[in-house]
Order: sequence, then C-alpha cells, then structure tokens
Amino acid sequence: MTAERLPDRLRPAAARLARFAGRTLRGEWQAIVVDPVRQLARRGLPGLLLAFVAAFGVIFFHDIAQHPTGAVWVTRLGGVKADLPLWLSLLRTPVSLYVPALDLPVWAGITQLFLAFALAELTLGRSRTLAIAYTTTLAGTLVARLMVAVGPGWSGFGLPAACGHVLDTGPSAAVVGLFTYLSVIRRAPVVFTLTGGSMVWESIAVPNLAGREHLIAVGSAVVLGLLHGRRARLRALGRSLLPTRTPVPAPAAPKASPVLPMAAPASAV
Repeated sequence: MTAERLPDRLRPAAARLARFAGRTLRGEWQAIVVDPVRQLARRGLPGLLLAFVAAFGVIFFHDIAQHPTGAVWVTRLGGVKADLPLWLSLLRTPVSLYVPALDLPVWAGITQLFLAFALAELTLGRSRTLAIAYTTTLAGTLVARLMVAVGPGWSGFGLPAACGHVLDTGPSAAVVGLFTYLSVIRRAPVVFTLTGGSMVWESIAVPNLAGREHLIAVGSAVVLGLLHGRRARLRALGRSLLPTRTPVPAPAAPKASPVLPMAAPASAV
C-alpha cells in the first residue's frame, strides 16, 4: 500500500468517527444540560432545594468545625470511622454527607456538590436523588469497614488496621454516585469518563481509603443505573423464583338424597 493511498483509506473512518462523536456530544448535551434547564425553567428555584440544602449544609458544618467546641460536636454528629460500632456509623452516615473531608478543599468541592445535586434533582426528582446519594455513600462506608476487617492482603482488597482510625466524611461519594448514575441512565459516556473513570484512576494511583470508597460508589451507581426502569421485570422475576402453591380443591358437598313424595292416606269408605 502506498503512502498516497493510506490517507484516502483513513478519511472515511475518520469521518465516521467524527459523526459518531458529534452525535454523542449532542445527545449528552441534550440529556445532561438541556433537559434539566427546561425543568428548571418550569419548576423555578424550588426545583433546586436539595442542591441548596447540600451546599449550605457543607458550609454550615465547615464553619462550625473551625472552633474547638464545634469540631467536637461535628465529629459526634457526623464523624464516621471504620473502627466505630456499626450502629453508630449507620446513625452518623446521613450527617456525614454534609461534613467536609479533611484532605479536600471545601470551596472547590461545593461547586461539584451543587451541580451534582441540581442535575440529579431536576432529572430524577428529590426522592430518587436522596436514595441514590445515600445508597452510594452507605455502600462505600460498609465496604470500607469490610476492607479494614479483612486486613491487608486478599489480592489488594483489604486495608491495614490504621485506616480504621481515619475520619471518613464528605459528600464526594454521593457526588460521584449521582454523576455516575445520571451518565448510565442518560447514556452519557463522556460524563461517565470524566466522573467515574477519574475515580477509577484515582483509586489506582492513590490506593487509600477515600479512593476505595469512590470506586465502590461508582460500582454501586452503575448497578443501580442498569436496574433503572426494570422494576416490573424484577418483580416478575422474583415471582417466578418463588415456589408456587397449587390450590387444594375444596371437598365436595355430599349429595342430598332425593325426597320421595309421601303417599296420600286412603279415604275412609
């Protein structure tokens, strides 16, 4: 093959790739940006209630934690560690969403937090947004406890016992989970690469507790996204797996014997 014919053969493939990329970007722009903006125009600022509550909650707890007494109460209310009793971790997990992480800048993460909750609330609604945010955060917290419990080894799954003393707070797992869930149900590979893919790279480059939890949040959000819209199929599958009981026929009622007519008495002569 000559050098002159090689570019001619590559041009159709490059054109198809460019058209595919253009369609993908237009679809993602429509699904991730245009549709939520339309919902915002229809619902107004009340449609961003969760986003404002999440952003102001992080700012509130950040300001309180700047004082010694406030830091103690913030830790008591939302400080989650792997070495805490399970019931106490579960009790503090909802508040830990609003407690800023120690190693992350607060003001840089508030923009991502507000954007994630805003897009999710306008696309999914408040109930599902809260469910996805809490489920992905809880999944990361519980799996982190399991990793610390098994200890180092296990093909890199376990974590040393020192990670159990690390304060595990912040909304980053919820933010990653919401972005990943939206990218899955909206068929947005670019958004998924920028959010979930970056967390996978972070967990490989920096194998710490936060990176592992982000990876678990991405995985749980992918599973929830794949199950989106399949509630009827799951119910039908669950019913098919349950043992069916054959109804026992009711005992037949005994047949009544026929009543013979009584003979009339003979009349007297």
